[in-house]
Amino acid sequence: MSTQKNLLLLVFVITSLISCKTSQMKNSSAPEVGMFKVTILYPGGDDKTFDMDYYEKKHMPMVAGFLGKNLRFYEIDKGISGRTPNDKPTYVAVGYFYITDVGEYNKAIAQNRDAVINDIKNYTNIQPVVQISEIKKVGYNNAR
Repeated sequence: MSTQKNLLLLVFVITSLISCKTSQMKNSSAPEVGMFKVTILYPGGDDKTFDMDYYEKKHMPMVAGFLGKNLRFYEIDKGISGRTPNDKPTYVAVGYFYITDVGEYNKAIAQNRDAVINDIKNYTNIQPVVQISEIKKVGYNNAR
């Protein structure tokens, strides 16, 4: 009888773990067709400065807070090189906000424009370039 209880308990635990992993996968941070991506590019240059630590810990979380539920997730890239390892990166940093509604994004940014603009001087002297795109296709390499 004890062996049957242990087996049943083991099956229950394994099922619970699989179920947890499945629910995490459904909420994973992955772009989806129909979402929108706001890309913020920071072009490099000899006289350009950029405080990545501040950008990661202060600026992007602040803006993410303004976007609320419209924001699915965000990413930050740090440029490390250009086309070849010896080339400087074209962009010292790139930020991405993945959103579901462009109108809501524009409204949130407009309402908090001063806070966003005034914070830029705290981490860079670069004028950011912004592009909003619609995600049309998401592909994955299935080769293993």
